[in-house]
Amino acid sequence: MKDEIERNLGEQPLARLMESNDLRGRDLVEASMDRITFKMVSRACKGRRLTPNVKAKILDALNASTGNKYAMGELFNY
Repeated sequence: MKDEIERNLGEQPLARLMESNDLRGRDLVEASMDRITFKMVSRACKGRRLTPNVKAKILDALNASTGNKYAMGELFNY
């Protein structure tokens, strides 16, 4: 059989950052200048593998909602 890419990578640091900043998925969706969905945020927190484009949108939304400048490596461990 072919080696499959692991798609479920466990809870990501993004989930802990959102919790420490008292943010919910709705906060990121509302703060996003790009169109992101609750499903994108949920998948990002749960560790579902995302495309680089979606990861960038999540990063931008988190930075907009917190006023901080997080790096991609601080949100995802893959």
